[in-house]
Amino acid sequence: MFGISEIAIFLVIVILIFGAKKLPELARSLGKSARILKSEAKAMKADGSSSIPADRTRPGADMPGVIRGTATEKPEAR
Repeated sequence: MFGISEIAIFLVIVILIFGAKKLPELARSLGKSARILKSEAKAMKADGSSSIPADRTRPGADMPGVIRGTATEKPEAR
């Protein structure tokens, strides 16, 4: 995966781009976002709800113009 040298290079680039003063603020906001996402995922599991509506779980449900069946003959090309 990543070695120590790659991680060190990445950290140096991040410090150069954002500056040392902004890094704690960025880390705090990233932590808050992760906590919110985690709590929302737990709430969804507790409610038993899903982000996918029930009718979208069927194959082909997202294609409204599809008619299921078998083709009886191939149309002639002009």
